Amino acid sequence: MTRKRWTARVLFLLVTALVSVTTFSAAAEPGSSGDPLVTLSYLNDTYLSTILSKVDARITQRNSELNAQIDQKIAASGGSVVSSGTGSSSTFSVVTLSSGQTLTGDVGCEVMLRVGTAACVAASSPGLVDETAGSTLAGGKALVQNHLYMVTVEGRGVKATAATTKLLVRGGYTIG
Repeated sequence: MTRKRWTARVLFLLVTALVSVTTFSAAAEPGSSGDPLVTLSYLNDTYLSTILSKVDARITQRNSELNAQIDQKIAASGGSVVSSGTGSSSTFSVVTLSSGQTLTGDVGCEVMLRVGTAACVAASSPGLVDETAGSTLAGGKALVQNHLYMVTVEGRGVKATAATTKLLVRGGYTIG
């Protein structure tokens, strides 16, 4: 009988241990502080979206700060619309010309006709380089709207032929 009791005790201990392990395993919450399991789905669904939203918020804040600084500098320089005189810009600025006014660009100046009509001013060929079409424009010929032109020879420019002509200009220029 001792052998039966010993077998019964071992069997009872094994069943008790199995029940205890199963109970503790079911009670433990995966991913909690007691069981710090990190899954790929957690990283992709929760953590990544949290990080990306924080980055987006930071970028939006920084862009707002930069736009405010740019607006302050533009206001301090008197705006971007020029009606006469000289100007220079490393970015495009809007230049408004009246009929008969001429914008003469420095070498490397770029001009794009946005509103109205204008003609190339050049004593000899080439007048302006049409960067959009990959060709040249002779003196007296009309500019095409939304084409980007470059001054490659000193003394070249654009003459307004409409009552109001608006150009985007990047680089040094004079208006006369």
